[in-house]
Amino acid sequence: MTDLSLWGLFASSFISSTLLPGGSEVLLGYLAVEKVYPAMTLILTAAAGNTLGGMVTFALGWLGGLKWPVKPAEKPSQQRAMTLLQRYGVVVLLLSWLPVIGDPLCLIAGWLRFNPVLACLFILSGKAVRYLLIVVAVT
Repeated sequence: MTDLSLWGLFASSFISSTLLPGGSEVLLGYLAVEKVYPAMTLILTAAAGNTLGGMVTFALGWLGGLKWPVKPAEKPSQQRAMTLLQRYGVVVLLLSWLPVIGDPLCLIAGWLRFNPVLACLFILSGKAVRYLLIVVAVT
């Protein structure tokens, strides 16, 4: 493996965290089993890419809120995300790693103008724990 595999993991994690599907978990598991890099390097690389993707989605929500005011969500996943965010606030971004609802959580959190620094910290924390659990499960 070359250093390109870390960049690949970063890119895959970034793509997985935006509104596009990706396979960062599979790549992370493979790299963890191969033991070419320390586990913490893999976890931090995947978490950084995934967090950056979540923050891009957050920023898109923030920008969308400038043009369109907050109104009731239409899609069921957006409705669930809106309910969670309004009830629990920025802390719910710990769940941003979840399939289907994670991307809408980040998008709506930006739309609702949550504190970007706190949003980033909670997104990073949730995603890092998920990647840690994946590495622990495969090694």
